Amino acid sequence: MIPRLLEKYRNEITPSIMQKFNFKNKLQVPRLKKIVINMGVGQGAADIKILEEARSQLSLIAGQRPIITKARKAISNFKIRKGSSIGCKVTLRGYIMYEFLDRLISAVLPRIKDFRGFPESSFDNKGSYSLGIAEQTIFPEIDIDKVGRLQGMDITIVTTASSRAEAFELLKACGFPFRR
Repeated sequence: MIPRLLEKYRNEITPSIMQKFNFKNKLQVPRLKKIVINMGVGQGAADIKILEEARSQLSLIAGQRPIITKARKAISNFKIRKGSSIGCKVTLRGYIMYEFLDRLISAVLPRIKDFRGFPESSFDNKGSYSLGIAEQTIFPEIDIDKVGRLQGMDITIVTTASSRAEAFELLKACGFPFRR
């Protein structure tokens, strides 16, 4: 079964972006490459249960098992040793990526209290967009009663766009909420 957002991309978004940027070929139109979800768990170095809880919640959110990330170097101020577990991340591609982005846009972001949209300034020069979410309880997959501690996450949407303007138009056409 083809995801709803992928069908919209093929039928509506591609022709509109081709017309807006005067592309002659469908392959010139930017597309989503991957979505990376990262949870940094600083206390995970001291208590492995916190890290395992974050890992299980991230697997519920993403629908895919995350990997544990390790510290590259020691930082004495944060009491982190080189090689200690400090977080987890998951990379989504293909149909799972489109399903996650569709759920994020249509079900998760409307649940954020006093949400006014994301800033347009979070694009990098290669067409990727990064956003931060303060707590994992806004996802409907997470049972609020079973959450031990609130945990934030970073979501990076990587596109094949060659400029900020192309990436902005792609995400805006997908329904991503930007500030006005």
